[in-house]
Order: sequence, then C-alpha cells, then structure tokens
Amino acid sequence: MHSGDAHRSTFIDVSEETAAMIAALQIKLNQKLGPEYISQRPGPGGGPKLTYVEGWKIINLANEVFGFNGWSSSIVSLVTDFADYNEETRRYSVGVTAIVRVTLRDGVFHEDTGYGSLENSKSKGAAMDKCKKEAVTDAIKRALRNFGNLMGNCLYDKQFAQEIVKVKVEPVRRVHMCFSFSLLLTLPSVSRSSSTPMTSIVAPSSRNQSPRQSQ
Repeated sequence: MHSGDAHRSTFIDVSEETAAMIAALQIKLNQKLGPEYISQRPGPGGGPKLTYVEGWKIINLANEVFGFNGWSSSIVSLVTDFADYNEETRRYSVGVTAIVRVTLRDGVFHEDTGYGSLENSKSKGAAMDKCKKEAVTDAIKRALRNFGNLMGNCLYDKQFAQEIVKVKVEPVRRVHMCFSFSLLLTLPSVSRSSSTPMTSIVAPSSRNQSPRQSQ
C-alpha cells in the first residue's frame, strides 16, 4: 500500500448531510455556558471559590446536545484509594477514584478520571456509596468537557470563569429553569386545573364507613 493510500485510509468518508450535522454540532459545542449553569463552592482550606457545573445539569445538557440515545457512559475502573477507620472517633474516611468513558453514537469517545472523598463518616457503607457516586459523576463531567466548551471545558478558561460568575441570572429565567409545571409528568387523575379537591381521590377512612352487617 502506498503512503498516500495509507494516509487516506485513516479518514472516514461521510455524506454531505452527515458532514453538515457534524459541523452544526461543532458550532454548538464551541459555545460557552451561560450563568444559569454555573455554581460555586468554597475552595479547599478556605481558598478561592471553585466554579463548576452540577452533575445533573451537565447530563441534561449532554442529552439536549447529543440526544438521549446519542451518547453513553461506562465505568472503566472504580478503585478505593483508602478506607481508614479511626479507633478514637469511630469514624471512617474514604477516598475513591473512577475512570469513565463517554462514547458518542458514532463511536468517538473520551475518558477521564474522577475522585470522591468523605471524612469522619459514621457508616463505612454510606461513605463508600457516596464516594463512588461522587467519583463517577466527577469522571463523567470531566470526560464530557473534552467534547467542547459547552460541555464545561470553558470553565477551565480562568478569565471566563472569573467573568461569568459576575453575570446575574434574571429571577424569572432562574425559576423557569428550575421549575416548570409543563415539564412535570403527573398521574392521569391529577390535574392542577381541576376544581375537585385533591382529597377526593383518597379512599375514605374506614371509620367513616358504615359497619358491615353480621352474616
């Protein structure tokens, strides 16, 4: 095989429609996160605040950008770094590291690590459970950021991170993002517009029923 053929074989031929979809997705991924997605928490040791995106927000965003069936995540490894027990305090300190792979529908993937820790926990089981979930969520977020700014990579731009936290979110916009009745899945018998009291769907108390006749 000639070198030119070898070079061309590393590229995948795609249709014009697919190429257009990829280009549109790239444009979207190049966007940066709005202030609604941004959260802050105290830094370690009382240091500067850390700017981040909560796990549920980035997962919802990935579903919106890639489609609910357009991406998946898998745990490559999950390792307990330490699980120490303090005899004096009778508390547990646990640390867990996870490696997660995020794969898109076309097979493109990124892997990254995540970490979860907890100190002075009364329960070893509860500590392990929390740390594993935290490590996996952290790894998913870190893997997703490799796909572009919109997936959280923009927060690694220190100048952007400093400026975006100064942008105030409009109250109406914040409430709409957090809660909307139109997005709720309710039971068919439950309707907010119905004038029937909610208590009417509850079975009457046995003490309000007439006693059974003796047989």
